[in-house]
Amino acid sequence: MPVLEIATSKLIDDLRSARRESDRLFSILKPETLYERPIAERHRVIFYIGHLDAFDSIQICGETLGIKSLDPQLDDLFQAGIDPDSVHLPADTPEDWPNLQQVEAYVERCRRSVDENLERAPEDAICIALEHREMHLETLAYMFHNFPYEKKTAPYASEYRNTSSFEPQNDWREIPEGEAVLGKPRDGSFGWDNEYDEFKVRVPAFRMQRFNVTNGEYLRFVRDHGAAMPHFWSERGGTIYFRGMFDEIPLPLDWPVYVTQREAEAYADRLGTRLPSEEEFHRAAYGSPSHDVHRYPWGNEAPMHKFGNFDFKRWDPEPVHATPAGDSAFGVSQLVGNGWEWTRTPFAAFPGFKAHETYPGYSANFFDGEHYVLKGGSPRTVARLLRASFRNWFRRDYPHVYATFRCVES
Repeated sequence: MPVLEIATSKLIDDLRSARRESDRLFSILKPETLYERPIAERHRVIFYIGHLDAFDSIQICGETLGIKSLDPQLDDLFQAGIDPDSVHLPADTPEDWPNLQQVEAYVERCRRSVDENLERAPEDAICIALEHREMHLETLAYMFHNFPYEKKTAPYASEYRNTSSFEPQNDWREIPEGEAVLGKPRDGSFGWDNEYDEFKVRVPAFRMQRFNVTNGEYLRFVRDHGAAMPHFWSERGGTIYFRGMFDEIPLPLDWPVYVTQREAEAYADRLGTRLPSEEEFHRAAYGSPSHDVHRYPWGNEAPMHKFGNFDFKRWDPEPVHATPAGDSAFGVSQLVGNGWEWTRTPFAAFPGFKAHETYPGYSANFFDGEHYVLKGGSPRTVARLLRASFRNWFRRDYPHVYATFRCVES
């Protein structure tokens, strides 16, 4: 079989595997939740049940192959998501949506149409569908995180049995002056439009914290300076808890804190430091004293769980010192996995940016100065999205994403 056919066959297998994973994710919710909205800024769950396969069908069959849809009205209903904005909230009611049987029948028609045409679809279209679904595996997880525990069914025994309160010393690592390589070359491999083009930036020397700021460090900030508790914390009877996906546990002091970019910036300001820029993150994560550029912080080996907390290793964080094998060449830990990392860089186009022809609004709609770049990955980020060029972005006051931070100073 030619190499191109093998690659396409692998993508098709990956897309079907991602379907099974999304089906499993929806199955953790009890049926009565499907018409509820776990986050005020986002759609009801029923939208996402239809959206994933609507998107596949529209991108692969409609936009790419020109096949006329059998369900244009449902396509319109399930096509577009929401940019989370706490000011402009959706106002629909459960009665505005089709019933579950109608949605499931629509999903089945979409899958049938996609499957009948996958083998003649171009790789680029399959990659768009695959990575779109894989990104939703994460956004849906943090959405479902907000449902009360009685509305979810845990698919495993608790992963918190060995939780400790040990806090490592958060030392500083010296990052010497050097080049950071950002973006992606147009080499035929898939990337989203905001990843292009590849370019180099000279980065002055700076210092970066070895670990992400922990719950323990942030707790002292809350107590000493009256800062608000992060979204993932709760307090009862004088005890502070971490609200995990399926369990609430006493706050693990050695886990990375999940906060908004605004909260992270306030912490850094109080320390007399700052958040890293996107290029500083790249220099610390992928650079090296030998001036080589690595694919991942730990080198060029494929992602494995010994290197970090990603690709569904856990539902929640693990200690910031848990995976030293994943340290960068400069000795910085967990730059990939265990939580996306906020930067101070507004999300914007790289030089040479061109909007994707069949998905022109994917990035360009968010080049507004209100969204900020996040790098790295979380426990629910698939391995495919851990490539150095991948960029995530959110509004700076959005509290639901699995996002942490570390400080830098010149």
